[in-house]
Amino acid sequence: MLTRPRRSVLYMPASNDRAIEKARSLPVDAVALDLEDSIAPERKHEARAAAVAAIKAGGFGQREVIIRLNGTTTPWFNADLEAAVSAAPDVILVPKVERPHQVAQIGYLLKSQGAKQKTRLWIMVETPLAVLNVRDLAAGSSRFPDSRLSALVLGNNDILKITRGQDHPDRLPLMLALQSCLYAARSYDLAMLDGVYNNFRDLEGFRRECEQGRLLGMDGKTLIHPGQIPIANEVYGPSAAELEWA
Repeated sequence: MLTRPRRSVLYMPASNDRAIEKARSLPVDAVALDLEDSIAPERKHEARAAAVAAIKAGGFGQREVIIRLNGTTTPWFNADLEAAVSAAPDVILVPKVERPHQVAQIGYLLKSQGAKQKTRLWIMVETPLAVLNVRDLAAGSSRFPDSRLSALVLGNNDILKITRGQDHPDRLPLMLALQSCLYAARSYDLAMLDGVYNNFRDLEGFRRECEQGRLLGMDGKTLIHPGQIPIANEVYGPSAAELEWA
């Protein structure tokens, strides 16, 4: 069962010290320090060290602290994982997970490297193969108890790119992925987080997408800009009627 809100999960480059310092005071539920998409290859080492330093320094309060690694097939994964284990974040987020054995493998590595028990695993579903395998990926939480798997995160940009789908306000090209991931997450008691909205200046469009995600049953939204936080928190938070009922 979910024990903390994940209405808003903000990605930020792990190498951006100013942004990370600001994140310590933002009204966001979770901060995801990114080593992957936002970091150029020549800066991976620098970003990795900065992420570890930021997590060890603390100051994030009740915010869930996440570190997103590079994928398991990249040359940076092993060093990323070792650094993340040493930092002991709340969550290690691994992108491009497509097959169930990867979930088991990551869990084994976390255990063998002595990861603290509090550190959970989230995986990104962002390829057609991952969508087709999402039931088995989610089942890893029960088939491989050591996997620590506790959430699925949609990678909508990569899915659209690979499938050659178009980015459309109704997200019809993504609907199979959205619902497949959601059903898999709910079947195995995992959190399910919606993907990012790219145009951070378009708050009306962002609100519409949040409302669609909430209607589908998502737990929250991954974000790329602090300006998106208030809307995500509002839409994914309990309504006045729900509070009154509770």
